[in-house]
Amino acid sequence: MAERTTLTFLGATRTVTGSKFLLRSAAASTLVDAGLFQGLRELRRRNWDRLPFAADRLDAVVLTHAHLDHSGYLPALVDQGFAGRVVTTARTAELAAIVLQDSAHLQVEDAAYAAARGFSRHAQPRPLYDVDDVARVLPLIERVGFGEVVPVADGVEAMLQPAGHILGSATARVTVDGHRVVSSGDLGRPAHPLLAPPPPPPACDTLLVESTYGDRRHGDDAVERLADVVVRTIARGGVVLVPAFAVDRTEVVLVALAALADAGRIPRVPVYLDSPMALSALEVYRSALRAGDADVRPGLDPRLLDVPQVREARSAEESMRLNRPDHPCIVVSASGMATGGRVVHHLRSLLPDLDNSVVLVGYQAEGTRGRDLAEGAPQLKMHGRYVPVRAEIVQVDGFSVHADADELVAWLSGIPEPPATTYVVHGEPHGSLALAERVRRELGWLTVVPRDGERVVLG
Repeated sequence: MAERTTLTFLGATRTVTGSKFLLRSAAASTLVDAGLFQGLRELRRRNWDRLPFAADRLDAVVLTHAHLDHSGYLPALVDQGFAGRVVTTARTAELAAIVLQDSAHLQVEDAAYAAARGFSRHAQPRPLYDVDDVARVLPLIERVGFGEVVPVADGVEAMLQPAGHILGSATARVTVDGHRVVSSGDLGRPAHPLLAPPPPPPACDTLLVESTYGDRRHGDDAVERLADVVVRTIARGGVVLVPAFAVDRTEVVLVALAALADAGRIPRVPVYLDSPMALSALEVYRSALRAGDADVRPGLDPRLLDVPQVREARSAEESMRLNRPDHPCIVVSASGMATGGRVVHHLRSLLPDLDNSVVLVGYQAEGTRGRDLAEGAPQLKMHGRYVPVRAEIVQVDGFSVHADADELVAWLSGIPEPPATTYVVHGEPHGSLALAERVRRELGWLTVVPRDGERVVLG
């Protein structure tokens, strides 16, 4: 009997990280996304596990966007023998190179720091991969335009359309032996200040939809809340620390801060951008605005991201000075969930001071320091030591570039015809289950929240 075409869920099921969806036919194997697990320790440990298939027999990866939870496993995949094609958009290729190199650098740095300070449970802590592993990934990446239908393997075609989440992000339709599978990737918001709204999903037989905010709506007061906390903090002589994803969230926050300063709603204090990755990504965004990329919101001023009050902290020495600034200011630093990077050093120094504030502007996954802060933790563990949390903590979900529940349902409703089956992925259990129930109730679709490792037959 001929081998049936199957879909296997290898990550991002009842969690928001580790996106990996394997499509396998008799002739080819294709992976949609190759993301790292983040957050809870038991999830992070899975990054070290070998995948339940032979990586050297994988034909292609279709990459929806550059965030680590979608692209960050690529070097480990190559280390296991993968040498196929990585198909994605041009801007995702640019940003993924930046993200992966930064990830490798931080892993090496964190392993060395843990070894030197002795706070790792491992005698010789080591990184999952290094910059040499990343260098082996980059030649495999092939750039395709939005809307192009391209062959990626025997009997497999892919088409990418804008997802509006970050620059270059895509919803992917992968057709395997005539069966059309659409993965939403991470879906953006219609009101994104820099990117055009995502078009409706293309017709398909099987649909995978993210559910990061599947059980809630974003508030419409994000800018006002940001203004209020900046004014309060600067008035008491403190520092506003914004942990922000280096790709896209940083740009969104900079646009908001510039608009508030221009309107006289916040003081014109220095805004320090302290993340080498964010600074590199910012240049990619500036290039996209100048070029008028297909997924950029039409009519934007190409100089929108040239914010006069932004100061770039490029060196380690410049970053260290921001641990204890001698003047009121705003510091924007990665990572967005405070899982690593320079922001952890800033938190260690700034959290004990009542005058300071920390503004959380994105989703905080379970098991991350950002989630602990959002849930009111009285102390935070960093670099092997606990630090008291006395600074003001403010969570502003309205800056998220993930669609909320209403926006997800509206996007799904625009599909030309209902899919045979919809799988709700990339969300914590409450978000995924809530969205699945709502889609069943409002759209009448067959909707499933898959389990990790589950395999289903297509067609």
